[in-house]
Amino acid sequence: MKKIRLALAVLLMAAITGTANAAVGYIDYAKVIDNYDYAKQVTKEVDAKGLEMQQYLVDKEKEYKSLDTPLKKQTFEEKVAQEFKSKQTAYLTLKEKREQEVYTKIRDAAKAVMVEQKLDAIMDIRGVFVGGVDITDSVISKLKGAKK
Repeated sequence: MKKIRLALAVLLMAAITGTANAAVGYIDYAKVIDNYDYAKQVTKEVDAKGLEMQQYLVDKEKEYKSLDTPLKKQTFEEKVAQEFKSKQTAYLTLKEKREQEVYTKIRDAAKAVMVEQKLDAIMDIRGVFVGGVDITDSVISKLKGAKK
């Protein structure tokens, strides 16, 4: 819905300013991610942390099975639950931070391409039904040239 509003706003802005030929670019974000080495690196890093959490649970399950009394098991469960919650929070924070970094780099590259190609706006490909200029490859090139 936001994309439709953005498209309507761009068209309305073009009509008001008298430039009926507003140039709108679009980007295939998934393709950019697939072709951006930094995004791949971030994905590997986040996935590795997720695997560490899974391994932690497997290890703790083995420890739990070796406990012999219900009291030890209950104490162990409480301790592991707290530790896991802390690890999970750290994981989610890392994931969000790293994904935001990738998004910001892609957005900045898209803005640079927008200026270079004198476009009025850039939309996601999913919001474009007909028309527009595909700048996906230009953004990928810009990102590859701007190392990390």
